Amino acid sequence: MKAIAWSFTGLRRKRDFDDDVEGGMNPFHVLIAALIGAAIFIGVLLAFAKYAVA
Repeated sequence: MKAIAWSFTGLRRKRDFDDDVEGGMNPFHVLIAALIGAAIFIGVLLAFAKYAVA
């Protein structure tokens, strides 16, 4: 999950990414974590928008 969180910010070093890949990241788990992260991100954006409009 940490690798996915860093990928959302775009502040990931190549060496850290290589360490994650060597650790045996399962593509299915990466996909599920990315979908969960995207859902949380969209939820936060919607909450901020509702707060700004109200």
